[in-house]
Amino acid sequence: MVEREYFEKEATSIAALGRSELERRIKSFKGRFKLDFTEDYLNKLSVDRLRHILLAALINARPHA
Repeated sequence: MVEREYFEKEATSIAALGRSELERRIKSFKGRFKLDFTEDYLNKLSVDRLRHILLAALINARPHA
């Protein structure tokens, strides 16, 4: 149940972000792995795709119980 609440909270938070904030968070992501996207690549993606990338990174970076 805790995982579901975490997912819902993160998804809601990310849904409210604009393009510039999404790009900033992706570029400065600190987790168990590095996200390495060029500025040019991120500029070509839709806002929905940027949200998907950030949410997937946050979910996968979270330690699994």
